[in-house]
Amino acid sequence: MALGVSRQYYKHGAENISFKARVEELSGQNINLCYQCGACSSGCPLSKEMDLLPSKVIRLVQLGRDDPLSSRTIWVCSTCFECEVRCPRGIDIASVMEALRQIMLRRKYSDVKLESIDPEKLRSLPQIALISNLRKLMA
Repeated sequence: MALGVSRQYYKHGAENISFKARVEELSGQNINLCYQCGACSSGCPLSKEMDLLPSKVIRLVQLGRDDPLSSRTIWVCSTCFECEVRCPRGIDIASVMEALRQIMLRRKYSDVKLESIDPEKLRSLPQIALISNLRKLMA
């Protein structure tokens, strides 16, 4: 009887360990403390806009997988710290998201280019959105 469970095999190598160590170094967080309770994801006000929930981002980093780097989640995170407040282990998930953005920015990647936005629309955007975006780009 098929249970509908797909079997994916994952190889764990040195590159996985170095990615996780890099994220921990940049964020200053011990990723292994997370036991996947999901409190961060359930409290995130922007989780509906994310392609990976914060708890899944943490799990992928625990496994040393760099999948979160190609997700929208690291750019959608507003760094509101709701996830940190809810985390029973005190993990600063916003710092982890910031570390992932730093890794992408150091690869010369930018999700939002201000010069590509219509000047009229740019003037109508809330200042806090622009400041938040620039803060993300200045990692």
